[in-house]
Amino acid sequence: MLRYWCQHAWIGGAVATGVLLECEGGVLTSVARAPSPPRGAEVLGGLTLPGFADAHSHAFHRALRGTVQRDRGTFWTWRETMYEVAAALDPDTYLALARAAYAEMALAGVTCVGEFHYLHHAPEGRRYSDPNAMGAALVEAAAEAGVRLTLLDTAYLSSGPSPDGAGIPPEGVQLRFSDGSAAAWAERAEAMAGALATSATVRCGAAVHSVRAVPARELATVAEWAHRSSAPLHVHLSEQPAENAACAEAYGRTPARLLGDHGVLGPLTTAVHATHLTPEDIGLLGGTRTGACFCPTTERDLADGIGPAPQLAAENVRLSLGTDSHARVDLLAEARSLELDQRLATGVRGHFTAAELLDAATAAGHAALGWPDAGALEPGRLADFTTVALDTVRTAGPPAETAAETAVFAATAADVRHTVVAGRHIVRDGVHLRVGDVGGALAAAVGAVTP
Repeated sequence: MLRYWCQHAWIGGAVATGVLLECEGGVLTSVARAPSPPRGAEVLGGLTLPGFADAHSHAFHRALRGTVQRDRGTFWTWRETMYEVAAALDPDTYLALARAAYAEMALAGVTCVGEFHYLHHAPEGRRYSDPNAMGAALVEAAAEAGVRLTLLDTAYLSSGPSPDGAGIPPEGVQLRFSDGSAAAWAERAEAMAGALATSATVRCGAAVHSVRAVPARELATVAEWAHRSSAPLHVHLSEQPAENAACAEAYGRTPARLLGDHGVLGPLTTAVHATHLTPEDIGLLGGTRTGACFCPTTERDLADGIGPAPQLAAENVRLSLGTDSHARVDLLAEARSLELDQRLATGVRGHFTAAELLDAATAAGHAALGWPDAGALEPGRLADFTTVALDTVRTAGPPAETAAETAVFAATAADVRHTVVAGRHIVRDGVHLRVGDVGGALAAAVGAVTP
């Protein structure tokens, strides 16, 4: 049995002082008050929270950080740079880059990542001898970095919608993304899911890249596979006005309505970004119990806009968070951005409490990724947690009872001291115990796939 004594811990939506966590078999077996550390217990100073869930990641985008900020740029120039990196990757370089990216996440308190994975094939769409070689690289990367993974195997079949429902054929590097049809995608995804069926640290899900990249007539096949597998299903939704306009021209309806008409929405589904929704779209997501994942840093970076988070929450849409393009990996910053962006948009404070923002960063994210057994410090839950220091230049001073507000509104990823997955340290005192020099690993991996 492993024992951790927390100076402060987030228990049942409140800060508790002096908490002993006992873990066995990767699960919390006891959560009890203890005024002082018992003999043999490892002391975690600061505020211990459930591990963060990064519900939306594109690991290879980590190679874009900094470079896509030059010369002002647009979304389309950003995309061209992204395509250049995608063209350069192979299973070995993808493994190195994803391992370093996931290790950076662990340093930031992330214990589970949802990888929106669409870089499937070799250049020009050629198949590797193992059709899932790129996905297998991500699985190995997560294992070596010590985090849990939901591999959201993504269907990407076209470069844009067309009125006949067939979609505009992919071209260039997009050929690496496409399986040719949703049926072929499902066959490959089924093989991947079968290979990982007994894994304790990886779960498989599905994704529709977008209504641009999956023709209307193929949507139901992806949805049916996910529903049959009881798997999480994610989709980029209404990220930009141009997406809405193209969908209206091709199909005469909004992307949300198109997805609803083809069975994509529902309680296992998470709409990523959900930025440019109509009131009817918001009601549709609420009525189908579809979740929404916001990625505020990326949405600002790409000038996508500020999504209707309060309106979605009012419709009982559960909100989660992601880092998306890896412009920054900091779930605390993403959580407070959910609130602060709304303050800028509306001129009003107080849309979300610290407790609600922590739920988005933890329990809601885990649920969206198919890990409802994570996300809370309770007996029977997975022993995945992270500790935020309360004595740094950013966090020192406030009283213990406001530790949650301090963490959400003042702390950063740099204040994370410990990350524990399945009851065992992955990060101790700010050092990754498996990868070691994460900065060096990132520099080498990025350098291998960029000019």
